[in-house]
Amino acid sequence: MLPELPPQLVAALADAPLALVLVWMLVNLRREIATRADPPPAPAAPPTDTAREDLAAFKLEVARTYVPLSLIRDLDARLTQQLARFEEKLDEVSRAATAAAAITAHTPGRSIGFAIRAEEKQG
Repeated sequence: MLPELPPQLVAALADAPLALVLVWMLVNLRREIATRADPPPAPAAPPTDTAREDLAAFKLEVARTYVPLSLIRDLDARLTQQLARFEEKLDEVSRAATAAAAITAHTPGRSIGFAIRAEEKQG
């Protein structure tokens, strides 16, 4: 009969072929990279100012050519409506804040709490 083997040893023996395959793959990969003749590609140069200007001109041309004028007008109208709503809301908040400041400026100071009750009892 086979001797009793500890479970850790059985697991290590089962994983050994996989570990050997991984080591073999790493060795072959390093050997291939070392023998490769072509150097890695150089990083791309940043675009020049003329390239940026050409790209901006192309984007403008695409916007003019491919977007129908009716869609641009519709978008402009919707943006204008939304901005008008924002302006109305800001005006309303500004008026409310001004009114609240005016009310608090004319209201005499009040005490809150037990001090008022004590003064009422004495008075």
